[in-house]
Amino acid sequence: MDMAREPVAVIGTGYVGLVTAAGFSQLGNEVWCVDIDAGKVAALRRGEVPIYEPGLAECIDSNRERLRFSTELAPALEHARLLFVAVGTPPTYSGDADLSAVQQVVAAMPYSDHHALVMKSTVPVGTGDAIKRSFAAAGKSGLAYVSCPEFLKEGSALQDFLHPDRVVVGDDGDWAGDAVVSLYAPLGTPVVRTTIPTAEMIKLASNAFLATKISFINEIANVCEETGADVLEVARGMGLDHRIGEHFLKAGIGYGGSCFPKDVSALKQLAGNTGYHFQLLTAVIEVNELQKRRVMAKLQKHLGSLVGRNIALLGLAFKAHTDDMREATSLVLSARLLAGGAQVRAYDPVAEKEARTLMAGVSFADSAQEALTDADACVIVTEWPEFAELDWKRVAEVMRGRVVIDGRNLLDPSLVRQVGLVYEGIGR
Repeated sequence: MDMAREPVAVIGTGYVGLVTAAGFSQLGNEVWCVDIDAGKVAALRRGEVPIYEPGLAECIDSNRERLRFSTELAPALEHARLLFVAVGTPPTYSGDADLSAVQQVVAAMPYSDHHALVMKSTVPVGTGDAIKRSFAAAGKSGLAYVSCPEFLKEGSALQDFLHPDRVVVGDDGDWAGDAVVSLYAPLGTPVVRTTIPTAEMIKLASNAFLATKISFINEIANVCEETGADVLEVARGMGLDHRIGEHFLKAGIGYGGSCFPKDVSALKQLAGNTGYHFQLLTAVIEVNELQKRRVMAKLQKHLGSLVGRNIALLGLAFKAHTDDMREATSLVLSARLLAGGAQVRAYDPVAEKEARTLMAGVSFADSAQEALTDADACVIVTEWPEFAELDWKRVAEVMRGRVVIDGRNLLDPSLVRQVGLVYEGIGR
């Protein structure tokens, strides 16, 4: 059997599952996709991709003959021995990961000595060992288990799959680990083959460190505002040090999305469950929450009371090139603005559909210019490139007020100021 092209299965067709399935199909594998959501499966069979991710719809369309979508596990078991698990593990109220979807997959697996679950979902350290114990208790000890965490960034997820920095494989040194390593071999990327708990920790530690870099540069930005320094130049000077690097040193109004908030909280909670107080991550979380609220102080500095003020929010998704609204800064900001008596008009090029279900009281515009018309102030929440290309002279003509809060340091301050608008960035 050609190990690089053997059929594989993917359980769960969310961001990670769908990108993983599309990526393997691009490599030439036949992929059996399983999801309990019959509506989503029916849509995928019709060629409708339920999420926005650059290049994903095109990849699925061009590899449609290799992709199968079903609500049943049996066809996947019949054709594939490696079953990649990509179901959601959202945070619970305690901060722990909700593993109910993972547990449903585990319970659905029949006895087999030639299948393996390959965990893509982000799970707490120790989950793999717990699953293996549950297999043994249910008389399914023949099932193999591999931890193969994902490191996909929304907005560039497909490229991240096809050109990864590394592939992490945690296993027991058996056929399943060998098979997963062989499956990724065509990518020619470094492979970290290790134990299952270590692989699980690599994922959590990586995201926690990146979130720490974001919160750190946001703290530096806040100090820059008090001292007259420019955080963009500070970050550039820091990033040229190879020990630090330039990535994730972009100051803004807080991180969001499906990974960082969840994984940082999960690692903090995991440490707490063992009796260790992870003080650094406590600070990272606190800084991020406070950063989302600093925009209010900037608006009030220029406008005073926000009662009756029209505030335009440009961008709603937690980052550009995605429609993901999970933990988006726009949710916190719009809620605070509405509570303060402001009227909020928002625009996002792709996230409006999802935003409408989450942002009661907000009016939605069909374009950035419509959102800005008669606005007392504008806040750039998401770094969509089209906002940097706006005609700011025209913006100054249609706005009622003068204030532009650049929450992502996306704009050239001089271009905004020379048309008579008041520019405020983050740490500038």
